[in-house]
Amino acid sequence: MPRAIISPSVLASDFGQLTAECKRMIKGGAEWLHMDVMDGHFVPNITMGAPILKCVSKGVPGIFMDCHMMVAEPEKWVDDIADAGGALYCFHLEATKNPLSLIDAIHAKGMRAGVAISPDTPSTAISDEVGGAADMLLVMTVYPGRGGQKFLERCVPKVSDLRARFPEKDIEVDGGVGPNTIEQCSHAGSNVIVAGTAIFNATDPEKVIAQLKASVNAAQERGFKTA
Repeated sequence: MPRAIISPSVLASDFGQLTAECKRMIKGGAEWLHMDVMDGHFVPNITMGAPILKCVSKGVPGIFMDCHMMVAEPEKWVDDIADAGGALYCFHLEATKNPLSLIDAIHAKGMRAGVAISPDTPSTAISDEVGGAADMLLVMTVYPGRGGQKFLERCVPKVSDLRARFPEKDIEVDGGVGPNTIEQCSHAGSNVIVAGTAIFNATDPEKVIAQLKASVNAAQERGFKTA
């Protein structure tokens, strides 16, 4: 059974203090840091790119950067993200025509490969072959492109379906996840939890991280409610 991992989304952080914010999250119990890379094409927003990730990697040695590539032509950025210290390269299925080749390219650069689907993409779009080749599957529970959106409950059954099909895979949820919505995600089978404002804006981030992780652990003990 894949273990519980909390990956705070730095999109909710103070970008002017990015390295310090990442260190704060790690001190609070986070194992991964979710780095939202947006290009203004695949999504209507622009955030950080490889140069910023490289600075974070240097400033926070050993950081596991969970790079969520909300970009058109994700094939173009594999080398740059790997060189910047990315540990996991998660691309959107909607943005590529050849996911298997892309997964191979990511693995060739020593990174884990993730496959993400947006709210309007069914979980069945991830074929058994693609899901089997990937290291992580990401179900977006908001529309990609900006933080602070409301959690889309209708996306949760996709988590259950993927957990039933890929019981040993890391399955991540991202968007509107926090103490009020974690139970739905964890019970459906997600073990990697992305949360932004719920953690970064909390008065006690360590407590929130512990609460999210405890929910996943409890769901695993009871058994996920898979489709």
